Amino acid sequence: MMETERLVLPPPDPLNLPLRALEVGCTGRWELLNEPGAPETTLPHGLPPCAPDLQQEAEQLFLSSPAWLPLHGVEYSARKWQRKRDPWSLLAALGAPVPSDLQAQRHPTTGQILGYKEVLLENTNLSATTSLSLRRPPGPASQSLWGNPTQYPFWPGGMDEPTITDLSTREEAEEEIDFEKDLLTVPPGFKKGVDFGPKDHQAPGPGLLSLSCLLEPLDLSGGDEDESEAAGGPGADPASASPCSTPLVRASSLEDLVLKEASTIASPLEPPKPPPQEQWAVPVDVTSPVGDFYRLIPQPAFQWAFEPDVFQKQAILHLEQHDSVFVAAHTSAGKTVVAEYAIALAQKHMTRTIYTSPIKALSNQKFRDFRNTFGDVGLLTGDVQLHPEASCLIMTTEILRSMLYSGSDVIRDLEWVIFDEVHYINDAERGVVWEEVLIMLPDHVSIILLSATVPNALEFADWIGRLKRRQIYVISTVARPVPLEHYLFTGNSPKTQGELFLLLDSRGAFHTKGYYAAVEAKKERMSKHAQTFGAKQPTHQGGPAQDRGVYLSLLASLRARAQLPVVVFTFSRGRCDEQASGLTSLDLTTSSEKSEIHLFLQRCLARLRGSDRQLPQVQHMSELLRRGLGVHHSGILPILKEIVEMLFSRGLVKVLFATETFAMGVNMPARTVVFDSMRKHDGSAFRDLLPGEYVQMAGRAGRRGLDPTGTVILLCKGRVPEMADLHRMMMAHEQALAELTKRLGALEEPDVTGQLADLPEYYSWGEELTETRNMIQRRIMESVNGLKSLSTGRVVVVKNEEHHNALGVILQVSSNSASRVFTTLVLCDKPVVSESPRDKGPATPDVPYPDDLVGFKLFLPEGPCEHTVVKLQPGDVAAISTRVLRVSGEKISEDFSRRQQPKFRKDPPIAAVTTAVQELLRLAQAHPSGPPTLDPVNDLQLKDVSVVEGGLRARRLEELIRGAQCVHSPRFPAQYLKLRERMRIQKEMERLRFLLSDQSLLLLPEYHQRVEVLRTLGYVDEAGTVKLAGRVACAMSSHELLLTELMFDNALSTLRPEEIAALLSGLVCQSPGDPGDQLPSTLKQGVERVRAVAKRIGEVQVACGLNQTVEEFVGELNFGLVEVVYEWARGMPFSELAGLSGTPEGLVVRCIQRLAEMCRSLRGAARLVGEPVLGAKMETAATLLRRDIVFAASLYTQ
Repeated sequence: MMETERLVLPPPDPLNLPLRALEVGCTGRWELLNEPGAPETTLPHGLPPCAPDLQQEAEQLFLSSPAWLPLHGVEYSARKWQRKRDPWSLLAALGAPVPSDLQAQRHPTTGQILGYKEVLLENTNLSATTSLSLRRPPGPASQSLWGNPTQYPFWPGGMDEPTITDLSTREEAEEEIDFEKDLLTVPPGFKKGVDFGPKDHQAPGPGLLSLSCLLEPLDLSGGDEDESEAAGGPGADPASASPCSTPLVRASSLEDLVLKEASTIASPLEPPKPPPQEQWAVPVDVTSPVGDFYRLIPQPAFQWAFEPDVFQKQAILHLEQHDSVFVAAHTSAGKTVVAEYAIALAQKHMTRTIYTSPIKALSNQKFRDFRNTFGDVGLLTGDVQLHPEASCLIMTTEILRSMLYSGSDVIRDLEWVIFDEVHYINDAERGVVWEEVLIMLPDHVSIILLSATVPNALEFADWIGRLKRRQIYVISTVARPVPLEHYLFTGNSPKTQGELFLLLDSRGAFHTKGYYAAVEAKKERMSKHAQTFGAKQPTHQGGPAQDRGVYLSLLASLRARAQLPVVVFTFSRGRCDEQASGLTSLDLTTSSEKSEIHLFLQRCLARLRGSDRQLPQVQHMSELLRRGLGVHHSGILPILKEIVEMLFSRGLVKVLFATETFAMGVNMPARTVVFDSMRKHDGSAFRDLLPGEYVQMAGRAGRRGLDPTGTVILLCKGRVPEMADLHRMMMAHEQALAELTKRLGALEEPDVTGQLADLPEYYSWGEELTETRNMIQRRIMESVNGLKSLSTGRVVVVKNEEHHNALGVILQVSSNSASRVFTTLVLCDKPVVSESPRDKGPATPDVPYPDDLVGFKLFLPEGPCEHTVVKLQPGDVAAISTRVLRVSGEKISEDFSRRQQPKFRKDPPIAAVTTAVQELLRLAQAHPSGPPTLDPVNDLQLKDVSVVEGGLRARRLEELIRGAQCVHSPRFPAQYLKLRERMRIQKEMERLRFLLSDQSLLLLPEYHQRVEVLRTLGYVDEAGTVKLAGRVACAMSSHELLLTELMFDNALSTLRPEEIAALLSGLVCQSPGDPGDQLPSTLKQGVERVRAVAKRIGEVQVACGLNQTVEEFVGELNFGLVEVVYEWARGMPFSELAGLSGTPEGLVVRCIQRLAEMCRSLRGAARLVGEPVLGAKMETAATLLRRDIVFAASLYTQ
């Protein structure tokens, strides 16, 4: 059988041989065995285990033999489901828009329908994404309120809306070239041309110049005499002769003939008369009573319990005619009455009204007031949306701008937009919002402007009228309902609490007697530490202890005179808190008032969580309020500010320390207003209050119907401010163009005949000489050599508000190179003890003679010579003399300071002072027209072209002034004063006209530079069309470029929601600071990436010509609250955040609120570009931020 099998089976394959490989040991030696059961290795347990090579296994399984994969199995092949066939669905299409409509025809008298007429409809294919017309159909109901960033806004009023015909026609720039008409004479794009035809052609048409006529008198044609005789022979008809035959005067150039020919052609045409200028701003006379008010309006839309004033009736009459009005009335005069009537009128007409305010707190207050009055009122702010379907919507101006740009359908039903506190348009940062809203409002919306501090109301209304092409009726009040009295207070203790001096009475008269009485009272208590040199030193001296004494004495005086409540305006958040906290011994409330305050606090704070009620600021404010004191500034929590406002309106807060923002409040008048200082920091430097700012804050004084007059007090903690500064702040208003025109017309014309013929030139020479010398002196003071020359002992000429060309010697020079100050001994008159304020008032205006203009005409004391030590700024030095005196500066300064104290006032000066004064007096007497001065070119080595040319021009002007004849006339002084007043008014009018003209568009170059930035970054294309990145930027409310770049760089997509919120806090935080070292590495990298993107944008802006440096642009980012926001988003209670940062609680709340608004705008932008993941993260971030005390509901909305 074995043999049979060998014969049947094929020979075995080498791989099937009965052999086994045996590994001997672990040296790698192998043996072959033919034993079937032999082991594979001689080791007891085989080789040690090892991990398989994953790469080889993957290649073998998936790449080398993929047939085993389920993909290739039939059972896993693509499946399909049978569906019901419906061929008719392919033929279904949306219906075309209805091309026509039926219009009823009515009887003109009875209104009875007589029939119907079919009329064709235009623009039936419009939509929110293709048209700006109001005829387009409304959008979805979900977008009716806020609109959509992808939609077009409605067409702005005041601009001609293009029709379909206008859009279909080609522009002039795109006009095709006409080869059949005038192409050989008029080039494309030109209005005139040149006729190149021969001379015997007919005369060219008007506006064309015949080249043959121009070249003939130059003998360039070769001199064909026969032709010329034939053309101009005796038998020729002069009427039929060519214009070329007219004899022309031989000229040396072609240009002269062209000019003569052009002037000859244009001479018979009369210049077109300018069209009559329309009057957009119409002033309304409010002095005459409106007797027929109830006859014109028998059924008013709203009635009050009182009789409206005249200006209110005039405004109501114009509102009934759907006119736009500007109510520039005084504070507490009743501007809200006009707004209330507009709201009632809109409800009567079944339309809508929008009331805008500059700050959210004012919106909340107005919501409460109008809701109590009308009921149907809604509120829209960044974080609150109440009753958006109401007929009256109250919102901030930024919200209205967003609705206008997004094409909200609310604009369709809008009849009135009321701008409260419209003077915010002058704000450097936010004023652009008011400009954009005024520009974007459609034509059917009427405008109501309310403000108390717009001095140039007519010019402002005229600008809006020209913008919207509609008349604006300006209605203003003659006087305040409650007149104001302005005082200076110099007391600082109970003994001096009666030092209250009247400065400006209720009739507007300025009392110089009260000013000098305050100066004398202050001088008597001036100590060595409170002594200041010069007129421009800060008025605030001393610390919290002195402030406490001043306020205790002031409040005791006001309490005794029953002049509480009082608002104290302090231009620093820290000083507000210090002053309120320092009055620990002051208690101004009764027991019943304390109980009422306690109950009100408990009711309001009950809405907070337990830990938030124990915040230090809440506890401190509760303790202050129980004693009748309050603090109101941006660092206070919003709910505490509302508690303070409500208690103050009830009369339970007797003394309120507030910053400037409180002046925006409504119905918050006080009996008295106190100014802690007249200087404020505007973000870049300290400056005096502007008249508008002072009026806005002082207007809080005086409660209508309760107080006969309002009291305004300016504290004089240090030196009494200068009279000129007080007069300008309290009484000065910006000169309006109409007022200047009226004043100019009332002035008498100066006589410039006879010997006075060169009087205008004399005035202009003097003005130019003064400006040239001032320019040279500025260059000297800015140069290194000029400052080096101003060393100790140098004699200078001093010219400022107190000293006019007085000699002085420098005693000390400050070491601060940034703001150099020179302590100088200056000659002056000896003050007369018995002088009256009238004698020290403004002197009679002097008339400059040639000696006064050419030289300096040094000051010489009329009586006994006195001296003073002042601190001079570089601008106070009018000239630097060549003389240097040997003086001891420190001894003279110390002696003068000692003699200013009352007990040493009668001591004689030391010998060094007497010697210096005598030397200065001797020098002034020897050179009455000015001492020899250092030459800027030869002595100071100033080689600047402007200095050299200025010196030459000054010498030429001096020669002209010396040769003037008008100064010899006896009528010169009187006529010069008339001319100077007229020229000053004309100069101011020219300045105002320039500001109102298109030439003053100083921002136009910056506009083109910013457009170039957008084009470089890819936000718009070369034609100006907005691209995708630009549409995303439009959805942002602030930091548009930076946020868009971060989104497109995917810098935010990889982060968690709380990390995104923390990084974005650097864009909205207002308090500078470093992010700190405790941040996670992810946030540190994110901060660096945000700064890198900002640096890239800043470099593009610099490359496009913007004057903002890269460091300034990146420096606008403040990452001081990154850790605070990060921990807040992670759920940390607000009470624990105080230890992470020293920023006031109110600023932290404001930052988080603005951050939530930014997250919502980023959410919309992410959805716009198709980033659902980022949109979901931004939604989560906004949800994490919105909790607890930061987003507690406003008390005004409850």
